[in-house]
Amino acid sequence: MSTVTTPAGRLAGAPSAPARRHRLDWRLRFAALSLIWGFSFLLIKVGTGAYAPFQVTLGRLLFGTAVLAAAMAVRRERLPRGVRVWGHLTVAAFLLNALPFSLFAYAELTIPSTLAGICNATSPLWGMALSLIALSEDRPTRVRVAGLGLGFLGVLTVLGAWQGFHGLDATGTALALLGSLSYPIGWIYVRRTLAGTGDSHLSMTGAQLLLATVQLAVVTPLFTTLPTRMSFGPLLAIAALGALGTGLAVLLQYGLVAEVGPTTAQMVTYFIPVIATAAGVALLGETLTWSTPVGAAIVLTGAALTQLRPKPRP
Repeated sequence: MSTVTTPAGRLAGAPSAPARRHRLDWRLRFAALSLIWGFSFLLIKVGTGAYAPFQVTLGRLLFGTAVLAAAMAVRRERLPRGVRVWGHLTVAAFLLNALPFSLFAYAELTIPSTLAGICNATSPLWGMALSLIALSEDRPTRVRVAGLGLGFLGVLTVLGAWQGFHGLDATGTALALLGSLSYPIGWIYVRRTLAGTGDSHLSMTGAQLLLATVQLAVVTPLFTTLPTRMSFGPLLAIAALGALGTGLAVLLQYGLVAEVGPTTAQMVTYFIPVIATAAGVALLGETLTWSTPVGAAIVLTGAALTQLRPKPRP
């Protein structure tokens, strides 16, 4: 459930500044962010039980944008300026928000939230593979390449490849994997086009979510009709998904990166599928076979290896 973070973990457009002091210990904020993003897949599942996937995504973006708009008002932040910046932010909004949020919403029509959460964990693997092609400064190492291979072996384990993917909804799984692929594509695009703009992270992300909301506001009426009845529970889930899983999560992530650095902050990625799986099984009654947790552990191990960087020579 990523925001405008680069593959290296630095927040695009965020000027380097000393970390701010927070009253709440960073470990508690780290745990809160892990829980929020981990439960996001459950909230998507509940939301799509009563509303169309595009409607879920639009609601999510509306509530998330509202939270960031309030934060910008409190901090007296302005939206970025310049046609070029807004043009690149439009592409970033599509790749990092509108597209993956919609893909995961459609995927969860046919696959359990546990599987969607694990598919999301493949994002660092896609990022590693793409960075080798798109970023000349990102050199591979044997450990990182081994992590890439191990990670995709874990994906095959989760999907039960030795059983011929029996009982697996191929379309839903493919959509979830495409959603996880969209994030690193967006990160690489942001890294190439928006790094060093001088605008704050909050300003850039607020504008990005605003643009993604506009994109969904245009698309949603073309592919959906108004619901015949309003279901309070799913609507509450969408509100929580947007306000917490998108708006508040962005603010928590930025604070963590500023305080403890991107390497520690991005470790939240490895807790998300664990929480998503536990939530899906405990609260939604989703079934769990041995291959799911085993494969997820392999995926996370591989993803962790792909993030290792060689130590600089003295």
